[in-house]
Amino acid sequence: MPDSSLPLAQTSSPKIAIIGGGLTGLFTATLLERAFGQMNDQQMNDQQVNDKALIPEITIFEKSRSVGRLATRYRTDSHTNKNWQWAFGAQFFTAKSTSFQQFIKPWIQTGLLQPWCAQVVSLTPIDANNQTADIQAKEQWSRVQARYISTPKMTSWGRALADELQYTTITFKTRVAPLVQRNQTLANKVSKKTSQKTELFDENDNSLGSFDWVICTAPNAQAVELMANSGFSELAKITEPQMQACYTLMLGWDDKQPLPESLKHQEMVWDVAYVQDSILDRIFIEQQKPAHNELLPSITIHARNDWSEQHVDADMDTIKAQLLAAAKQALDWNADSTPSQIDCHRWRYAATVKVSNTDSNNTDANKEAVGILVDNEQQWIVSGDWCGQGNIESCYQMATQTVARICAHSLISAG
Repeated sequence: MPDSSLPLAQTSSPKIAIIGGGLTGLFTATLLERAFGQMNDQQMNDQQVNDKALIPEITIFEKSRSVGRLATRYRTDSHTNKNWQWAFGAQFFTAKSTSFQQFIKPWIQTGLLQPWCAQVVSLTPIDANNQTADIQAKEQWSRVQARYISTPKMTSWGRALADELQYTTITFKTRVAPLVQRNQTLANKVSKKTSQKTELFDENDNSLGSFDWVICTAPNAQAVELMANSGFSELAKITEPQMQACYTLMLGWDDKQPLPESLKHQEMVWDVAYVQDSILDRIFIEQQKPAHNELLPSITIHARNDWSEQHVDADMDTIKAQLLAAAKQALDWNADSTPSQIDCHRWRYAATVKVSNTDSNNTDANKEAVGILVDNEQQWIVSGDWCGQGNIESCYQMATQTVARICAHSLISAG
């Protein structure tokens, strides 16, 4: 973060638009509010007292009905009034950096975020040579390098972040129209630059307001659409990271129903399985997570990203049938233990893949992340987890970069 002891350049409250209400957007709004609060406090301590504190006016435009990338789906059994529940987006996240550990600490203390010390196995499904699935112990996730989940639902943290915002308005079911260059004619515009502000419009050409800064946190394919004709100075870099899809299969069993053989493995209790020789990637047992023991048996299965990407536009019924066939081989159910609840979801932009500049077919895990992309003249920033490592901690890292850049720009302008 920049030195907050220096004065802000603005003499009026900055207006900031954030396109996308996922975790990157929520983290950015949270950190912006904190940064301006610290600057105002420092100015008061230094007796640099203005008539009015600089309180940012932040608006998050979210195209869906809810916030946060952490997704939860549930159903209620009418007979028992118990729930099946599936974290069908990110299952967990890690906090490797000290700053992110400090950021999440308040929610760990309240119990909203909890470490998941899962028993992890390697699972090889049934095939022509094996009549039962082969399950071998792999590791146990520890508290030393914890994997965290949000309770009681993965969506709970995103909602808590949104509820704690003081100077941010979240506008749901709003699609921002593509931005255009400031010098385009009024008749053709969907955004324009006036008095160093950007006016945004929705897809029906209704004005959404004028803003000092516009921050786009959408997946990079959607960011390209928003910025394609805008004259955004870093447009070419948006497409450098490649993103792959992920299909998620959600299965549930009734209260008194027998479970498949792999789920009642007598020799070891497991929570997470890495699947071998399959189109499936990982299997997660939801009711064995912390604070989830009241759930009916619920299983979330992620397909492999490469397979999902190859079939990203396939018919969903066909995909569901293929995933079910693979899940049956992995979990080994019969007529009595066939899941009673079945659902499937397609994430078109799920995983970030870094590609070498020299060979588009070779992934390069060590390639430096793109980082946020900034057009200083127009005061537009493109951000998102895909600018980093594609995980939840990257959402936080890109948010910190964004806030630092906005604050640094203010300090330079003040000089």
